[in-house]
Amino acid sequence: MTDILLVEDEESVNRGIEFTLTKEGYLVETAGTLREAEKILEKDCPRMVICDLNLPDGSGLDFIRSIRQKSMAHIICLTALDTEMDQVMGYEAGADDYVTKPFSLSVLVLKVNAYFNRRQTDAASVVESGGIRFNLLEMTARKDGQDISFTKNEWKMLKMFLENPRQILSRNQILERLFDAEGDFVDDNTVAVNIRRLRAKIETDSSQPKLIRNVRGLGYIWDCDCRKGEAGAV
Repeated sequence: MTDILLVEDEESVNRGIEFTLTKEGYLVETAGTLREAEKILEKDCPRMVICDLNLPDGSGLDFIRSIRQKSMAHIICLTALDTEMDQVMGYEAGADDYVTKPFSLSVLVLKVNAYFNRRQTDAASVVESGGIRFNLLEMTARKDGQDISFTKNEWKMLKMFLENPRQILSRNQILERLFDAEGDFVDDNTVAVNIRRLRAKIETDSSQPKLIRNVRGLGYIWDCDCRKGEAGAV
C-alpha cells in the first residue's frame, strides 16, 4: 500500500517533495493531473494525499471531496492562496491540514511525520479480542456497534487480562494491580465483584463466560487471543 499520493503539477515542486519524502522512508506515488491521480486511486489506497488545489484539469477541492466520500486518507492541501476563506473551503471539502506556497519542505516533512507517528501510536493502542475492540488509551471498548465504558478498577483489571491473554492470573496478582498510587483500600471481594461487572459488560452470556474464565483454585484467565487493531477503529 502506498504511503502518500502527491498531486502537484509543478514538476520541480513535485520532484522536490517526492525526493524528500522518499528519503524519509515513505512510499510515494506522484501525479501531475487529477486524471493521473484518479488512475492511481483506482488501484491503490494511499494513507495520505498531498494535493495542490490549482491543477490543470480541474479543482483540487472537488478532488478532495471525491476522496473523502470513499476514503479516510489524511489530506494535506498545497495552496498558493492564503486567505481565511480558502482555508475554510479546504477544510469543508474534507482536508485535514494545509500548507501555503511557497513553503519549507522541512515544515511539510514535520506535518507528514507527525501524522504517521500519531497513526502508529494510535494503532498500538487498539486491541481486538473476542469480537471486541479495545482502545487502551481512551479506556473504552466497542462491541456490536455499541460503546462500552468502564470504571477505573474495571479497566485496570481488563487491561491486565488483555496484556496477558491465555495466562492464569491469581487473585493476589489482580489485587496488586487494583491498588492505585493513592493506596485505595481493596478487600478480597473486590476481585469477584469487578469480574462479575466486567462479564456483565463484555460477555455475550455472563452466566456462561467465554472470555474471562475462572480456573478453580488458581485464579482467572482471559481465554481468547489478542491482536493489534487498526488506528482509529474504536
